[in-house]
Amino acid sequence: MPTAPQPVGRRERNKQEKLDRITAAASELFAEHGVDEVTTQQIADKADIGTGTLFLYAKNKGELLLLVQNTAYADALAEGRAAAEAAPDVLDAVMAIIAPVVACNRKQIDNGRTYLREMVFGDPAEPHHREALGLTVQTEQAIAEVLRRDQRIDPGAAATLAHIVSAIMFISMAATINIGHTVDDILSEIREQIQVLLPR
Repeated sequence: MPTAPQPVGRRERNKQEKLDRITAAASELFAEHGVDEVTTQQIADKADIGTGTLFLYAKNKGELLLLVQNTAYADALAEGRAAAEAAPDVLDAVMAIIAPVVACNRKQIDNGRTYLREMVFGDPAEPHHREALGLTVQTEQAIAEVLRRDQRIDPGAAATLAHIVSAIMFISMAATINIGHTVDDILSEIREQIQVLLPR
């Protein structure tokens, strides 16, 4: 006989409520001013907590940005996966996965580029960093699934190709030369590079 789920205790509810306030405060301040212009003190004040409490949830500003952006990235990836299911062409389906991720990353360009830098150089022992890395793995898995639709692509090679596609996407979003580019410019650049990788 299955056991009934245990109700969440007051302490856990309080922790979640503080995390929600921190996430909302950081998200609003980062969107309005950019990550470089916001202090952890401002985030703590807006969330109505002490800085000591803030650092229990994220030990630095980079981790706070990961906390905020991971949620947006996860939503964008879910949107892209759903769109890819309706795209019959393999290249179009890959781009359907990538497009919302790029759009999400470019909402605030400096924040998006800092997020990518934190993913690459942050501490993988930190939970928000681990979650970000997990999202990149999920992105590659989604792309590999689409690539396997093409009978000419060996199933084992699909994972390698997906890793390359992921690298193309991340470099295109992070490159300093692309700071002034629109989402469409970046997607066009990514599409051209992926097209070269796929069988003709």
